[in-house]
Amino acid sequence: MAASPLDAAASGPQAIVSEAGAGGARMPKRAVLAWCFFDWANSAFPTVVQTFLFSAYFTSHVAADPASGTAAWGQATGIAALAIALLSPPLGAVADVGGRRKPWLAALTLLTVLATAALWFVRPDPAFALLGLVAMALGTVGFELGTVFYNAMLPGLVAPARIGRISGWAWGLGYAGGLVCLAVALLGFVLPAQPLFGLDKASAEHVRAAMLLTALWFALFSLPLFLLVPDRAATGRGLAGAVGDGLAQLLRTFRDLRRHANIARFLLAKMIYIDGLNTLFAFGGIYAAGQFGMSLEQVLIFGIALNVTAGLGAAGFAWVDDWVGAKPTILISLVATTLLGVAILLTDDVAWFWGLALGIGIFLGPTQAASRSMMARLAPPALATEFFGLYALAGKATAFFGPWALAAATAAFDSQRAGMATIPPFLVLGFLLLLWVREPKRAA
Repeated sequence: MAASPLDAAASGPQAIVSEAGAGGARMPKRAVLAWCFFDWANSAFPTVVQTFLFSAYFTSHVAADPASGTAAWGQATGIAALAIALLSPPLGAVADVGGRRKPWLAALTLLTVLATAALWFVRPDPAFALLGLVAMALGTVGFELGTVFYNAMLPGLVAPARIGRISGWAWGLGYAGGLVCLAVALLGFVLPAQPLFGLDKASAEHVRAAMLLTALWFALFSLPLFLLVPDRAATGRGLAGAVGDGLAQLLRTFRDLRRHANIARFLLAKMIYIDGLNTLFAFGGIYAAGQFGMSLEQVLIFGIALNVTAGLGAAGFAWVDDWVGAKPTILISLVATTLLGVAILLTDDVAWFWGLALGIGIFLGPTQAASRSMMARLAPPALATEFFGLYALAGKATAFFGPWALAAATAAFDSQRAGMATIPPFLVLGFLLLLWVREPKRAA
């Protein structure tokens, strides 16, 4: 079983979390643990709202029919992705000029919490579809933009040689937090014949209550970060001045991109392989249902199991990241994911599918966690939030391309297997581009 951040932090006299951070500050154990548990807090939103519960409820019970519901959901998600891509770099640049990050993170967390709570009012009636889509899109924007400021705190938490394990442990906690929140929602509200608090199933109160639980979960477990993690000092620039200077700095970064060519190569590689991984996550359950005849309940169990192995992989590979570096960790994970993915395409046996898919899960988490630690090591300390804004942009700018390629191949060959075969090339191309990225030498 993967060790927890608490176990590791206690395994020596100030072994990890009391070392000098990248910015020179010494962070106490509780501050680092509080930062890690923000992943536990915010992961409830993508797990419950975007992936498992609300998305299925919306397309099956709120929209006029599943086809139109799926199309509307995709359009709203696309609009949110566009907003995130446009806003993340300038907001990061403005925050770097202003100094403080926690006020931005608090405002975006509040936006996500309120938008999630608003989903309680989405009744099983097409008249409430627009409310559901707007609230989901606003929550998505708040969630994703919030991660820009959250991730930018990582370089200042610990010494560069410890960034990988902190990022990996937090990512693993994120998977765990999302699944625990989902389990509480399923066992307390969704599955029982008599839900808690006498909720009315006829008006879908048992599903809608899970959204209130998710909002409360995020709000409650995010508090340690705001209470215990020190923020950078304010620079004294007013908001108007910070906006002007921040946008000017962002333009200088784009104009002088050759000076940051190594980071640009990493962001390009990440843009491509993350597109492949996101497509794999989005369509894995659909492939399982169509190719292997899994029921909705079986697909739900499959998705939960995949998240469990991804969380364990992220936590377990945290040491590998600090031992051999983020770049080798990503490369190893991409090779393993590609080989296992090709093997899945060649099998018709459901048992082999389960084994290979769960194997892929082990390498999905490390790719994501090590990408974050790689960015933390590459970004100039004074521009960390700006570059994590560009990092967020790299995750959204081409997010449409993987699903588009999969859909086009599926339609052209009338085969789900052909559609899924478009994913490995994204991973291979990302792998090849990452070979040209230089990772900073790891300090002791």
